[in-house]
Amino acid sequence: MGFWPRVGAALIDSVLLLLVLGPLAYLLYGNWNPSSRIGDLLFNVVLPCAITVALWVRYGFTPGKYALSARVVDADTGQPLSPGRALLRYVGYFISAIPLCLGLVWVAFDRRKQGWHDKIANSVVVRPAGVEPVRFPKA
Repeated sequence: MGFWPRVGAALIDSVLLLLVLGPLAYLLYGNWNPSSRIGDLLFNVVLPCAITVALWVRYGFTPGKYALSARVVDADTGQPLSPGRALLRYVGYFISAIPLCLGLVWVAFDRRKQGWHDKIANSVVVRPAGVEPVRFPKA
Protein backbone atom coordinates (compact mmCIF):
# COMPACT_ATOMS: atom_id res chain seq x y z
CA MET A 1 0.00 0.00 0.00
CA GLY A 2 1.37 3.39 -0.99
CA PHE A 3 2.48 6.38 0.99
CA TRP A 4 -0.64 8.58 1.00
CA PRO A 5 -3.12 5.84 1.92
CA ARG A 6 -0.83 4.92 4.81
CA VAL A 7 -0.76 8.56 5.94
CA GLY A 8 -4.57 8.51 5.92
CA ALA A 9 -4.63 5.28 7.93
CA ALA A 10 -2.20 6.76 10.46
CA LEU A 11 -4.38 9.85 10.86
CA ILE A 12 -7.45 7.69 11.50
CA ASP A 13 -5.53 5.65 14.08
CA SER A 14 -4.18 8.76 15.80
CA VAL A 15 -7.61 10.37 16.11
CA LEU A 16 -9.14 7.15 17.47
CA LEU A 17 -6.34 6.71 20.02
CA LEU A 18 -6.85 10.31 21.13
CA LEU A 19 -10.60 9.75 21.47
CA VAL A 20 -10.04 6.66 23.61
CA LEU A 21 -7.02 7.64 25.70
CA GLY A 22 -7.83 11.35 26.16
CA PRO A 23 -11.02 10.85 28.17
CA LEU A 24 -9.37 8.02 30.13
CA ALA A 25 -6.50 10.32 31.10
CA TYR A 26 -9.01 13.00 32.06
CA LEU A 27 -10.92 10.57 34.29
CA LEU A 28 -7.75 9.38 36.02
CA TYR A 29 -5.87 12.68 36.33
CA GLY A 30 -8.59 15.34 36.22
CA ASN A 31 -7.07 17.00 33.16
CA TRP A 32 -6.12 16.15 29.58
CA ASN A 33 -2.41 16.02 30.27
CA PRO A 34 -1.14 13.50 32.86
CA SER A 35 0.99 15.49 35.28
CA SER A 36 3.31 12.67 36.29
CA ARG A 37 6.12 11.09 34.32
CA ILE A 38 4.57 7.66 34.76
CA GLY A 39 1.19 8.90 33.51
CA ASP A 40 2.85 10.61 30.58
CA LEU A 41 4.79 7.46 29.68
CA LEU A 42 1.70 5.30 30.11
CA PHE A 43 -0.62 7.40 27.92
CA ASN A 44 1.88 8.50 25.28
CA VAL A 45 4.00 5.37 24.83
CA VAL A 46 2.89 2.21 26.62
CA LEU A 47 -0.86 2.17 25.90
CA PRO A 48 -0.61 3.23 22.23
CA CYS A 49 2.10 0.60 21.71
CA ALA A 50 0.13 -2.15 23.47
CA ILE A 51 -3.08 -1.36 21.58
CA THR A 52 -1.38 -1.16 18.18
CA VAL A 53 0.72 -4.30 18.64
CA ALA A 54 -2.29 -6.25 19.93
CA LEU A 55 -4.36 -5.22 16.91
CA TRP A 56 -1.58 -6.18 14.45
CA VAL A 57 -1.13 -9.58 16.09
CA ARG A 58 -4.82 -10.39 16.55
CA TYR A 59 -6.34 -8.92 13.39
CA GLY A 60 -3.46 -7.87 11.15
CA PHE A 61 -4.63 -4.27 11.03
CA THR A 62 -5.49 -1.15 12.98
CA PRO A 63 -8.78 0.70 12.40
CA GLY A 64 -7.10 2.98 9.85
CA LYS A 65 -5.75 0.08 7.84
CA TYR A 66 -9.08 -1.73 8.16
CA ALA A 67 -10.81 1.29 6.61
CA LEU A 68 -8.52 0.88 3.60
CA SER A 69 -8.82 -2.94 3.43
CA ALA A 70 -5.13 -3.30 4.26
CA ARG A 71 -3.28 -5.81 6.44
CA VAL A 72 0.17 -5.95 7.99
CA VAL A 73 1.80 -9.32 7.30
CA ASP A 74 5.17 -11.08 7.36
CA ALA A 75 7.02 -10.06 4.18
CA ASP A 76 8.24 -13.60 3.46
CA THR A 77 5.21 -15.74 4.25
CA GLY A 78 2.18 -13.42 4.15
CA GLN A 79 1.20 -14.74 7.59
CA PRO A 80 0.22 -12.51 10.53
CA LEU A 81 3.02 -10.93 12.53
CA SER A 82 4.24 -12.61 15.69
CA PRO A 83 4.07 -10.50 18.86
CA GLY A 84 7.84 -10.00 18.73
CA ARG A 85 7.80 -8.85 15.11
CA ALA A 86 4.84 -6.56 15.77
CA LEU A 87 6.65 -4.94 18.71
CA LEU A 88 9.80 -4.60 16.60
CA ARG A 89 7.74 -2.91 13.87
CA TYR A 90 6.30 -0.45 16.41
CA VAL A 91 9.76 0.41 17.77
CA GLY A 92 10.85 0.77 14.15
CA TYR A 93 8.45 3.70 13.80
CA PHE A 94 10.64 5.70 16.19
CA ILE A 95 13.81 4.70 14.34
CA SER A 96 12.14 5.66 11.04
CA ALA A 97 11.13 9.06 12.40
CA ILE A 98 14.49 10.09 13.86
CA PRO A 99 16.21 11.22 10.63
CA LEU A 100 13.57 13.79 9.57
CA CYS A 101 10.97 11.01 9.07
CA LEU A 102 13.00 9.67 6.16
CA GLY A 103 12.22 6.08 7.16
CA LEU A 104 8.49 6.79 6.95
CA VAL A 105 8.72 8.67 3.65
CA TRP A 106 10.75 5.74 2.30
CA VAL A 107 7.42 4.00 1.59
CA ALA A 108 6.89 6.38 -1.35
CA PHE A 109 10.09 5.24 -3.08
CA ASP A 110 10.47 1.59 -2.14
CA ARG A 111 9.50 -1.05 -4.71
CA ARG A 112 7.58 -3.08 -2.10
CA LYS A 113 6.26 0.07 -0.39
CA GLN A 114 8.10 -0.78 2.83
CA GLY A 115 9.19 1.87 5.31
CA TRP A 116 12.24 1.30 7.47
CA HIS A 117 9.97 0.01 10.24
CA ASP A 118 8.70 -2.63 7.79
CA LYS A 119 12.21 -3.58 6.74
CA ILE A 120 13.34 -3.81 10.38
CA ALA A 121 10.46 -6.17 11.26
CA ASN A 122 10.35 -7.88 7.84
CA SER A 123 6.72 -6.84 7.37
CA VAL A 124 4.71 -5.47 4.48
CA VAL A 125 1.32 -3.78 4.19
CA VAL A 126 -0.90 -5.45 1.60
CA ARG A 127 -4.37 -5.00 0.15
CA PRO A 128 -6.53 -7.81 -1.23
CA ALA A 129 -6.11 -8.81 -4.86
CA GLY A 130 -8.48 -7.08 -7.21
CA VAL A 131 -8.48 -3.74 -5.41
CA GLU A 132 -7.64 -1.38 -8.22
CA PRO A 133 -8.07 2.32 -8.71
CA VAL A 134 -10.96 3.43 -10.91
CA ARG A 135 -10.03 3.54 -14.58
CA PHE A 136 -11.87 5.54 -17.18
CA PRO A 137 -11.94 4.80 -20.90
CA LYS A 138 -9.94 7.15 -23.05
CA ALA A 139 -12.02 9.98 -24.49
